[in-house]
Amino acid sequence: EDEEADEHEGAEDDEDGNDPYEAHFANPDDNELSRRLKSVQAGEWRTEQYVIGKAARVAISIPSCIDANPPRKHAKSVAELPLKERLAKNATGKVSVDTELDRNISSLMFSYNDLLVANRTPSNAGELRNMACLHAVNHVLKGRDKVIKNNERLRHAAATDSQQDLDCRDQGFVRPKVLILLETRQMAVAYANAIVAMFAPEQQENRKRFDDAFTAPIDEDSTMPEDYQELFAGNNDNSFLTALKFTRKTLKFYSAFYASDIILASPLGLRRVVEHEDVKKRDHDFLSSIELVIADQVDAMCQQNWTNVTTVFSNLNLPLKESHDCDFSRVRSWYLDNHASSLRQTVLLTAYITPEILSLYNSLTPISAKARISPFHSGVLTTGSALGIKQTFSRFPSPTPAADPDARFKYFTTAILPSLMRLPRPADNAPGILVFIPTYFDFLRVRNFFATSPLTENIAFGAIHDYSAVSDQRRARSHFLSGRFTVLLYTQRAHHFFRLKIRGVKRVVFYGLPDAPVYYDEVAGGFLGSSVNDGKIGAEEAKVRSVFGRWDGLRLERVVGTERVKGLLQEGAGDTFDFV
Repeated sequence: EDEEADEHEGAEDDEDGNDPYEAHFANPDDNELSRRLKSVQAGEWRTEQYVIGKAARVAISIPSCIDANPPRKHAKSVAELPLKERLAKNATGKVSVDTELDRNISSLMFSYNDLLVANRTPSNAGELRNMACLHAVNHVLKGRDKVIKNNERLRHAAATDSQQDLDCRDQGFVRPKVLILLETRQMAVAYANAIVAMFAPEQQENRKRFDDAFTAPIDEDSTMPEDYQELFAGNNDNSFLTALKFTRKTLKFYSAFYASDIILASPLGLRRVVEHEDVKKRDHDFLSSIELVIADQVDAMCQQNWTNVTTVFSNLNLPLKESHDCDFSRVRSWYLDNHASSLRQTVLLTAYITPEILSLYNSLTPISAKARISPFHSGVLTTGSALGIKQTFSRFPSPTPAADPDARFKYFTTAILPSLMRLPRPADNAPGILVFIPTYFDFLRVRNFFATSPLTENIAFGAIHDYSAVSDQRRARSHFLSGRFTVLLYTQRAHHFFRLKIRGVKRVVFYGLPDAPVYYDEVAGGFLGSSVNDGKIGAEEAKVRSVFGRWDGLRLERVVGTERVKGLLQEGAGDTFDFV
């Protein structure tokens, strides 16, 4: 068969002893490997920090057994990256290493360090995607060429009846090597296009079938914000699982999982397989030999069910349940010793860091190093400040993360709510109090309080959450605007999925700060700002009150800015901070 011939046709002979692929996967030094494994499994890291101009700050955690931070060679052009020759030609002009930040990210990525890149934006997403796909295709082709070369050596030895003992440990238990974890089908198309651009196959098998199943028309005239468009435009279905197979000249879509090189999947799509209702249909073996995970738009995964993500990671690099015709004489020893998860590289691309994302990153145990790249935040207080709206941040005592929900609820019901109820009613008799609540569990608790507490028995309130029917949303918004509802409870996920523009807002309370700073700006500057601009309320009457505790540093920094955040979190600095 042509495909089989294509599959096994000659490998490029461009191996290099200094190549990170060779040092990390193919020929790691056994003594060094065991030293590093001992360090990372004991959680012994040394962290070094540096800044990249005004662009970002980097925190690198290195296994403590390594004496010094290894010198990093920063490629100044694509040609200097450790690439297969054909890929260097394809990537020129498509992958940028122009800025110091680009050079840092590419250096860390191509030397197989784990990465948490937290400065992803719709405008730099394409560059990051191209770089990640170049790395993924490079990894696949290096592994494929090594296997083809060793097949040839073994055939030659058999044909000449050679007695020499060839050790050709060059693979994992199964073929799939790269997992690309994405939130929507439309983003899977963007990744497929980037893979095609880097690989430049002569033929794409089943491409039309893939496009038919994964694309949908994009409304170019949408007035939605750029980040919303990037996530939800086109086919935003978030349950999918498909695979790609590389031969020398062909890229095959919809290849059988165990005959594939790259898996493109959503967390939900994978979870439905690894936790299938029918126990006989459950499978995680196709994830046993993943050597590179690329997860993009991880912030969007946080707004879904985060358990989908943790379930995927807990099912990577597990021992096989079935042999799948594995030739164990070809399996690398670190697979057999159950160390694959520490040799796997994980690349997380996100617009911002949440405690969940940080927890996932902290759980990674790579033998090389792991680097967190974060931007400096200028904050998002300017829209409200320009309108003269007073923005108050109130800190409540929160002894531990576990006690935080109870402490926050107590503070809101005993300190914030009574003061809100005492505010004079505006001239149009519509109080317009919007309470923004980041988590669904907190929302249920606050809603139940409003429904049952004697303190709120005379307060008419409405609620919009991500499960609200469109008709219920319209009714709640209408009653809120007219003043029939004094209070509107509004969840972060509702804003994430619907991006409503709520009218009639005169006072805003952030029960907790939003994960995305743009949400603060849209609610405090947008909802409230339009009421001021429309003359519904004077700027001096309009108020924003944000509740935060000591564990909210990540969210707080994005709202007030990197320079201000320490002053707000410092104990003894007072607990109320006003910005006008």
